[in-house]
Amino acid sequence: MKNIYLDNAATTPVDPRVVEKMLPYLNEYFGNPSSIHSYGRKARVAIEEAREVIAEFINCKPGEIYFTSSGTEANNFALSGISKTEFIESGRKSIITSLSEHHSVLETCDKLSTEGFTVRKSTIDKNTSVPVGNITGLIDDDTSLISIIHVNNETGIINNIEELSSQKPENIFLHTDGVQSFGKIKTDVKELGVDAFTASAHKIRGPKGVGFAFVKSGTPISPLIFGGAQERNRRGGTENVPAIVGFAEAVKIASDEMQSNYEYVKSLQKRFLDGLNSLNDKSFIINGEPLYFPYIVSVTLLSEYYNNDIEAVLMFLDINGVAVSSGAACTSGTLKPSHVLLNAGLKYEDAAGTIRFSFGTQNTPEEIDYTLEIIKKLLHKFRK
Repeated sequence: MKNIYLDNAATTPVDPRVVEKMLPYLNEYFGNPSSIHSYGRKARVAIEEAREVIAEFINCKPGEIYFTSSGTEANNFALSGISKTEFIESGRKSIITSLSEHHSVLETCDKLSTEGFTVRKSTIDKNTSVPVGNITGLIDDDTSLISIIHVNNETGIINNIEELSSQKPENIFLHTDGVQSFGKIKTDVKELGVDAFTASAHKIRGPKGVGFAFVKSGTPISPLIFGGAQERNRRGGTENVPAIVGFAEAVKIASDEMQSNYEYVKSLQKRFLDGLNSLNDKSFIINGEPLYFPYIVSVTLLSEYYNNDIEAVLMFLDINGVAVSSGAACTSGTLKPSHVLLNAGLKYEDAAGTIRFSFGTQNTPEEIDYTLEIIKKLLHKFRK
């Protein structure tokens, strides 16, 4: 049976070159990087070299990079750390985000709203993008922070962070969740014009369990995790040295191969979309069109034509050797319809029939062709 993995927006297979770099830090270079002896110093040098690699990749200073356990933690750290510290310094306590954010942003904002902060959520358009005018229209004198996702993790839509940065007042801090964009398209923080940027290693064939937050110098920030002086007193806890080393290696590979990877995955997406369009009798839709980000395709089966039992749909694909998801990995266990698509105007019954296909460099044209064959069978099986 085929074994095809098309859920790369959830996580990616670790590149063997990354594993090779990590292995020494799992055995002989095991020191605690906070220790002053030679074992510790070896680990400390590895972390600082990794920090320099990532800083160069996004065009910032190494001292502006803070390692975390994940993109989720990085988002929590950036939002809570900036908003709470800025409130202490200026008294401003209004945060603007959107209805299409990752749950790690939405739920952090919801928690902040229970602590006295005002949270305004921008509406999104039918393509799931966040119009800049919708955001700027929510700004008032109390606004301290805006957080808008760069590439949507469910539909692949790219939000115009540069335009937002140019239109917002200078005294309002801007954060973008770059978990899906980092390492796949250019993410120069100076060009984006952001004060905070967050990302994760396991989306670019690095290890799970490590992410980072870029926080621009001069941006108010306070710790989320206490109990140690690590990460310049901003993130307590012994650093995950092997994962950080692996993250840096994944970034080096991305730096060398990002453009060729983009073109290759774009060819896979085109092959997939051409095949989908040949099967489409207007009984399903492709979300977020036009698609400018080649790594994600979100397809919704319209409930007028299909029995939208998404668990059965995903199991059918899996039994036939194709691994995909219904949306964000963090919520796929619940199989609830996507909040992003519901907020973009889809009916509950339609949103409940959404499949996310996400591609990686390890996928092949032959895998795309096989997947299209299985989709053709799926459309017949679940047709009303």
